[in-house]
Amino acid sequence: MKKPQIAVILVLACSVIVAAQTELPKKSRSSAAKSAAGKPAAATPGAAKTSVAKIKHALLISIDGLHALDLTTYIANRPESTLAQLSKRGIIYSNASTPIADSTPGLLALVTGGTPNSTGVYYSDGYDRTLSPPKSGCATRGAVITFDETADKDPDAEDAGGGMDPGKMALDPQKNCSPVFPHNFLRVNTIFEVVKSGGKTAWSDQHPTFGDFLLGPSGTGVDDLYTPEAHAPGVKKGIAGAEKHDALKVQAVLNQIRGLDHTGAKQTGVPKLFGMTFITVSVVQKLAGNGYLNGSGTPSPGLQGAMDWTDNAIGQMVKELKDRDLFDSTLIVISAKHGQSPIDQTKRKLMDEGTVPDIVEGVQKGLLAHSTVDTVAFLWLKDQSKTAAVVKAIEAKQVEAGIQEIYSGESLKLKFPDPQQDPRTPDIIVQPILGVMYSEPSTKLAEHGGFLDQDTNVGLLVSIPGAQGQTVKTPVVTTQVAPTILKALGLDPNSLQSVQMEHTEVLPWLPLQ
Repeated sequence: MKKPQIAVILVLACSVIVAAQTELPKKSRSSAAKSAAGKPAAATPGAAKTSVAKIKHALLISIDGLHALDLTTYIANRPESTLAQLSKRGIIYSNASTPIADSTPGLLALVTGGTPNSTGVYYSDGYDRTLSPPKSGCATRGAVITFDETADKDPDAEDAGGGMDPGKMALDPQKNCSPVFPHNFLRVNTIFEVVKSGGKTAWSDQHPTFGDFLLGPSGTGVDDLYTPEAHAPGVKKGIAGAEKHDALKVQAVLNQIRGLDHTGAKQTGVPKLFGMTFITVSVVQKLAGNGYLNGSGTPSPGLQGAMDWTDNAIGQMVKELKDRDLFDSTLIVISAKHGQSPIDQTKRKLMDEGTVPDIVEGVQKGLLAHSTVDTVAFLWLKDQSKTAAVVKAIEAKQVEAGIQEIYSGESLKLKFPDPQQDPRTPDIIVQPILGVMYSEPSTKLAEHGGFLDQDTNVGLLVSIPGAQGQTVKTPVVTTQVAPTILKALGLDPNSLQSVQMEHTEVLPWLPLQ
């Protein structure tokens, strides 16, 4: 072959290569670094990128308690299930983690793109050194924050007695001693606030407080908010009660897919962003006689039934989307606010909820400002100068208190803001060993709250038109869900303040325009 011909062929070949490279999806620096370990061996960077339909709606679902193991096990055992079918046009992120395995920070991770470092919310109950206690007239500083059923006017009523009780809220001395509702307490905006500027929003959850958080600091983020109280009698005491509660929220979502409000009485149009929380799986994981059969995560008949029920409920939503020609323009994200531990019931060890707080009080009576205990212990001190003395006392009883690790000082500041600078950061965090639950006497099999894998490694399935079913093992965080939803809807992920502050990235390998 003549040299000029060879040169022409080489130029053409280079052009083809360059053109092919421009078709590869853009990746973040961290995604690129981790991709070799995170992709299935057969996958290529462009494997998920096929024809991309325009996403007009996003449906976000939290199945509380859903471990990554639960999701993959269920799909393997139920290949014809809704979750299995959704995974065929999506990506399962098998190494996804929630930053703190509690309902409130877990939910906020999904909808703000942030951890407590930016949201300022560590747990469903906590402490703020700058706020004042309810009904105190702002005469003192330092208030316990309780954003669960205890904030209701009537925690035992399905309608919470009419919602949250302002008289139970902490007070803000900087704002005319006004009550601090959850949306006031949140330091950053939510995806609902961003999406609402160009479309309807809706959400259903288990407590009025959880729903109120999603309103965001503006107080206006959710157009259609439905929060039947899960603390109502019977809801969490058995499988039937939990399913009945979830069914209320499922019907709300079905009504919204039909273009109605959650009651089904008013025509409002299909929300651009909507979703709900399922509690049934979480309830059954804790319920005596249920949970798991072994440490490998084999579900009990009760837990298998809870998964089947939840899958069927999601199937109803998918069918409604298809019937109304919405499925091919809807992003569906299924994850969890938290997992549960222990999976292996032989490791279960219930310890008195006063175990760690009593150690603090042994250092100095009245020293403890507030404690939050579950499969973790967050401790706020009235006198922060006593932190080192408290840590020393805890270390002396580390074995008998079932403690694996203690975070304070520099080790705590590796994860969270300096408690000397941020009025909400705990002074000490205690992580017990796997299986230890600090609790009042109970028959429950599991709980959540800590930093161990069984609490934090949650299921994450993103089903999107144009994706090819695959599993990505790259470590991701549930905070990445929020910017991903905005990106899919054609909105700017940087509209979220947490995304800007924490540099949260969009989930990798999705066929996003």
